[in-house]
Amino acid sequence: MNTTGSPAEAPEVCRQLAARGHSQLIVLHYNHSGRLLGRAGPEDGGLGVLRGLFVAVSSLVVLENLLVLAAIVTRMRSRRWVYYCLVNITLSDLLTGLAYLVNVLLSGPRTFHLAPASWFLREGVLFMSLAASTFSLLFTAGERFATMVRPVAESGNTKKGRVLGFIGLCWLLAALLGLLPLLGWNCVCAFQSCSSLLPLYSKAYILFCVVIFACILAAITVLYGAIFRVVRANGQKASRHPVRRKARRLLNTVLMILVAFVVCWGPLFGLLLADIFGSNVWAQEYLRGMDWILALAVLNSAVNPLIYSFRSREVCRAVLGFLCCGCLRLGLRGPGDCLARAAEAHSGASTTDSSLRPRDSFRGSRSLSFRMREPLTSISSVRSV
Repeated sequence: MNTTGSPAEAPEVCRQLAARGHSQLIVLHYNHSGRLLGRAGPEDGGLGVLRGLFVAVSSLVVLENLLVLAAIVTRMRSRRWVYYCLVNITLSDLLTGLAYLVNVLLSGPRTFHLAPASWFLREGVLFMSLAASTFSLLFTAGERFATMVRPVAESGNTKKGRVLGFIGLCWLLAALLGLLPLLGWNCVCAFQSCSSLLPLYSKAYILFCVVIFACILAAITVLYGAIFRVVRANGQKASRHPVRRKARRLLNTVLMILVAFVVCWGPLFGLLLADIFGSNVWAQEYLRGMDWILALAVLNSAVNPLIYSFRSREVCRAVLGFLCCGCLRLGLRGPGDCLARAAEAHSGASTTDSSLRPRDSFRGSRSLSFRMREPLTSISSVRSV
């Protein structure tokens, strides 16, 4: 298919379409990138089984995070900094699911009816939500590590203000990163610098995003690696068996976090790098798996609520209590049976102690020596979840 005319005419046609904000501009770029090869035309395609599966994945992400968010807000009474980090991560994962759902529903034939600004907004919101999720994980890991190694007393209001300030900064940076193409960093009518996977995105912008996400991944890995070493060292020094057992459980949780993040995000990094440094002909031939790989990155936002619920006693109790109240309202269980099962479940489901209950801390001591602390025995205090 070729709707562009001769190569000499294409830039002039493109500039006219860009000036009018016409949807045909998107057809022009997709045609140049080779994304229309094998199609009868822009209208060729439909929801199909594959897109239906992607809708199911995004719906799962949305429902899981809605459940966890509702449980945290309605059932958790603590308002320590951990609470705000929990809400922030859950909100970013919820936005990721919603953005991906909108992206899937507006893809296929609907792509070629979008104005260029709408196309940039569709992709930019997804980039923004993914960035917000990773920035939130980085901030939470850094805050947890700082709490571990810095035995300095800090007032609750000061801590809360600092945490909320950093959360706001995370969202501001994420919004800026996702909307840069809409603000002008794009390759409209500059076909040679365009990505094959995202035909209106500049390869330079995609490389910038990959570098940012790779640095975040490296920083998260380093921080959790440091937490891993500190907890293991303190677990080995501890004389009490329960403390060593809690340390081992925490180490397993840290490994789960890192493995899930690397497995979900690693393939997307590789695909984008191949798109940036590969030729257009090679990209058109081999880079056809972006839908699956992007879905895998989004799936990380579905894995997060599972880690929260099964590795943190406080969140597990909140989720079970929320579901239990729903059961009672629907009349699916008797009150005694429902509450008894919930109590039994949360007492056995958690593999760690809660970090949200009153406990001893560095604040009660002037000693600067490392020792095993109660916050280290919970995923809520390691990752604030």
